[in-house]
Amino acid sequence: MPSYVSHLECSLTEERFEACSIRTVSEAGKPLLVKYDLERLGREICRNDIERSEDPGFWRYWPLLPVGNPVNRISLGEVVTPLIPMKGTAKEFGWNPDVLIVKDESRLPTGSFKARGLGLAVSMAKELGIEHLAIPTNGNAGSALAAYSARAGIKSTVLCPDNTPIINVRESSIQGANTFRVNGLIGECGEIITNGKDDLGWFAVSTLKEPYRIEGKKTMGLELAEQMKWSLPDVIFYPTGGGTGIIGMWKAFHEMRELGWIDCRFPK
Repeated sequence: MPSYVSHLECSLTEERFEACSIRTVSEAGKPLLVKYDLERLGREICRNDIERSEDPGFWRYWPLLPVGNPVNRISLGEVVTPLIPMKGTAKEFGWNPDVLIVKDESRLPTGSFKARGLGLAVSMAKELGIEHLAIPTNGNAGSALAAYSARAGIKSTVLCPDNTPIINVRESSIQGANTFRVNGLIGECGEIITNGKDDLGWFAVSTLKEPYRIEGKKTMGLELAEQMKWSLPDVIFYPTGGGTGIIGMWKAFHEMRELGWIDCRFPK
């Protein structure tokens, strides 16, 4: 199956870089965004093709994802995460009981939406021939990297601040990552990874330091639109953290609108 990726692009300057090349950030130090040949994609793929897809979870959106060879799509049994109406809470505010919903991302492998971003990052690492990945984390990202890397046969290293909950540290280790607690904050963990890349040969998948975690997180927006019959909610509340997910969803909305898959107001 083809990849529709046309190039990578600096999010600030719009400078272009070769598609499917090993990249971190742009020359301006800003995140790189994956760009697609949406004109060709729109001619060859339609919404009905997505709706009929039998691919698991977020891989149903493979035309809008960068992995070209299906062999490199690393899967741990992803599902389309459900929309759960919060009827009791809505009633407290006097709202329609179906107006307030939660997208339950805990149904994903490793228990959080981190599986989306790291699933794509690891899959692209496999496609690009990267053999060792490293990440700083004080939560669920480490276990997601560890799990997908183990399935892909890629070595992983996880650095956690020393105040990281022990359950997160253990989960990363049990999933197969070389896991270390660092006497410092997550920024220090990130510095160690950045400074160690030449000597230790790992590739950093830190937040917004490579192009592909955004592509995984954007599948939240793609799924949401399909589940809402190709519409979007009025407002999205999102635990933003490093920002990868909110950037990814916004990117997905723009791509779907350009393809003609949605024609509605974007959420606040």
